[in-house]
Amino acid sequence: MTALDLSPTPPDLDRAAELLRGGELVAFPTETVYGLGGSALDDHACARIFEAKGRPRFNPLIVHLAEDDDGREHAVFDDRAERLAARFWPGPLTLVLPRAASCRISLLASAGLDTLALRRPAHPVALRLLATLGQPLAAPSANRSGRVSPTTAAHVREELGSRIAAIIDGGACAVGLESTILDLSGALPLLLRPGGIPLEALEAVIGPIGVAAKPAGNAPRAPGMLESHYAPALPLRLDAVRALPGESLLAFGPNPPEGFAFLRQLSERGDLSEAAANLFAALRALDRPEFSGIAVMPIPEYGLGAAINDRLRRAAAPRIQTNTDKE
Repeated sequence: MTALDLSPTPPDLDRAAELLRGGELVAFPTETVYGLGGSALDDHACARIFEAKGRPRFNPLIVHLAEDDDGREHAVFDDRAERLAARFWPGPLTLVLPRAASCRISLLASAGLDTLALRRPAHPVALRLLATLGQPLAAPSANRSGRVSPTTAAHVREELGSRIAAIIDGGACAVGLESTILDLSGALPLLLRPGGIPLEALEAVIGPIGVAAKPAGNAPRAPGMLESHYAPALPLRLDAVRALPGESLLAFGPNPPEGFAFLRQLSERGDLSEAAANLFAALRALDRPEFSGIAVMPIPEYGLGAAINDRLRRAAAPRIQTNTDKE
């Protein structure tokens, strides 16, 4: 099977919705990365997502909603959730909430947990697809499990073109970094994954937020919490300030060091939003067999920089190398 190429036109969205209702998988654009969509109400469709990605069954899926109110049928929204949804939805924020008694979402989507990860995407194509379908979509990133996330339709075709029914091409993703995931199932809000909404912006709405510890027993409460994730084939070396033989460079800011075999710039201006949007496409461009590895310049650890560094550390694990640049 080769995935159909679909455009974001009404006839093609109708075709995509028809495929999804039949239990097929369709990749679609969001403002963060491309999602691999399957009906969140269909156990078999959710199982197909795991199969297509080669994804561990214990890693939950994010459920995408057409409207904010759609989530109340499936999860329990407290005051914190209501305020955050009102402020950041649609947008790159995923809320982990207790499953409601009326929840019809497949238990596979929540990996058997008593919580559900929900978000309403901001991309117009994603919202039109969800409205056309009339039901929520379980949709992790449209790539093989643990690999670099896709930010264009071409990335999806390269990874999953023979494993899914269709790909809707909505152009490059504007944010280019996965959603922030916040767990509101307990008394203390916990940041499970930094992403497109900075921690500081969330705390301005609901107050102090804790940071979740590494999941015990390799059983995460949300996507993107595995220690090794978003990984290119080549080894990644972090905080590089000089070249090692054969390395390519993921650069950030003006005047990158010389001596690298190839360079891809995240943001010459040192703009973290631009760097986030370019991150996964740049990693893919540098992940080539003629290089010995990928070196990464230091990225500031604030705002979106925290999310970028989270992805880079996971991409480097478990082969993070001791930095030999600093004496």
